[in-house]
Amino acid sequence: MSRAGLKVFCALGLMALLSACAGSGGRVAPAPVEDRASRTQAAVAATAPSRMATDKALPGAENAGKPGFYTVKPGDTLIRVGLDHGQNWRDIARWSGLDNPNVIEVGQVLRVTPPGANVAVDGVVVRPVTQTQMGQAAAMPPQSAAVKPAPATPAAAAPAVPPAASASSTQPPSAPAAEVSADEALAFIWPAQGNLLATFDEAKNKGFDIAGKAGDPILAAADGRVVYAGSGLRGYGNLIILKHNNIFLTAYAHNQSLLVKEDQNVKRGQKIAEMGSTDTDQVKLHFEIRRQGKPVDPAKFLPAR
Repeated sequence: MSRAGLKVFCALGLMALLSACAGSGGRVAPAPVEDRASRTQAAVAATAPSRMATDKALPGAENAGKPGFYTVKPGDTLIRVGLDHGQNWRDIARWSGLDNPNVIEVGQVLRVTPPGANVAVDGVVVRPVTQTQMGQAAAMPPQSAAVKPAPATPAAAAPAVPPAASASSTQPPSAPAAEVSADEALAFIWPAQGNLLATFDEAKNKGFDIAGKAGDPILAAADGRVVYAGSGLRGYGNLIILKHNNIFLTAYAHNQSLLVKEDQNVKRGQKIAEMGSTDTDQVKLHFEIRRQGKPVDPAKFLPAR
């Protein structure tokens, strides 16, 4: 096409475009606009949980505040919850239906007593007293509910604990006396032979600190079952927790080595660990006795030295 022809063609095209604009009121039709807001919302929905899922109530929320249940607080672990409630952490995981016992959330509600147990307002688990337990309790002297009977020698005639009336004051008012006597008939022994570094203080020291050398034997204070053996509880180092009955746990912390495994049954006096200094500043055993999960003074339960 010649240069003159090209100019004519362009002129005709321009005139046609102007005519189209005039026919539409002089406005150029807008290009389609993409709905960016809709696209953004779709992307968020595809890559993150919806608000409904995020705001969903945590497991067990319907049981919050009820006896026998516990609401998880910041810093809690299942091991800590078990120790503080006198239970095996594995049992709590099972009772609470946890898919992953290593993951609990603040605000989540856990069952800390066996299903079907009668729980008083103060958290004490009450179970029916069997005829066998009643017979054992009737045959038991009052002092045997707290300590091992002292040898019948003049030097050991003085009781190692407060009088029986004092010992019975530690029993929960809601628990039947016969059941408590049968359940608490434990003869604890000292778990280590060293001198006392620190005694019980409910606010500062939840047990006894016993001195010794690295590798000294740590003994089970009473017959029981290992419900925890590991180092997952901050501040306790290598720790063993024994469950003795429905009332008592004992804890043995800062060990150099652990010689038993979870779910293992042990006998009173059996060597379960070696003394060490894990997660503390010196070699020692930190020993606790817990009644229904609450730390109690070991002096009320251990024989006099």
